[in-house]
Amino acid sequence: MSNNSVLFDTPGPKAAARHRIYTVLAVVVLLGLLAVAVMRLADNNQFEGRKWEPFVSPVYIERFLVDGVLETLKMAVAAIILAVIFGALFGIGKLSEHRPLRWFSWLVVEFWRAVPVLLAMVLVFYVWGIDRGDTGAFWSVVVALMLYNGAVLAEVFRAGINAVPKGQVEAAYALGMRKTAVMMQIQLPQAVKIMLPALISQMVVALKDTSLGYAVAAPGLTNVAKLTYNSPSNGQNIIPTVLVTAGLYIVMNLILTWIATWVQKKFVGEKRIDVAAAAAGQD
Repeated sequence: MSNNSVLFDTPGPKAAARHRIYTVLAVVVLLGLLAVAVMRLADNNQFEGRKWEPFVSPVYIERFLVDGVLETLKMAVAAIILAVIFGALFGIGKLSEHRPLRWFSWLVVEFWRAVPVLLAMVLVFYVWGIDRGDTGAFWSVVVALMLYNGAVLAEVFRAGINAVPKGQVEAAYALGMRKTAVMMQIQLPQAVKIMLPALISQMVVALKDTSLGYAVAAPGLTNVAKLTYNSPSNGQNIIPTVLVTAGLYIVMNLILTWIATWVQKKFVGEKRIDVAAAAAGQD
């Protein structure tokens, strides 16, 4: 076999037997925990038909899909588009030869990367959106997600531009191209191709973080979930509502992950940028 590794020795017969025993024990423990969880839910009447009935009702299905999924996707798409613009501007700004611009970009990126998304969302809401109803809450979520994800994407852009071979840049200068032309025609197109999987991975993060809009009563899935389990006619169905809402988020993120994998295989191959490393300010 060719899968030799310096970090892991191929187990012998006794070690393989121990691994099988550990696997069986782990499966038994997990099944036991699952059984306990199901019994606890049953003891608390969480499997009553009345608690699950809303999720097969046309009225609630429309509410979850239109007021929930659609509004969530609107917030995510708006935040992602603005975050890409924000990230491109400040990522390029951090590479500027002009010191004031470079330091200003560094300050903005480091500040918003350090501020938690929830605090940024609450800050924007109480400073600007509190008197604007659903529109104010909607854009407070979008602006907060733009600031945080844009700051992370700025590091991704910077790492992607630095990943372009220097020889190509030097060749472009040798042909007489100006710096702006080199950036726009040589570095940026190749950088976008290299960092495309990282960009799409950050989109998944932005989509999940729309759930924080719950804190400012923004429209979306979490708001619909709150209205559903607060309705007296549904019998306080908090657990069923949370499970259904989580399932919808999982489906949306699986679709985004599938798109990311497809895009990477088609346009990028196996080359990628580590988002975590880029977010930490490392190339």
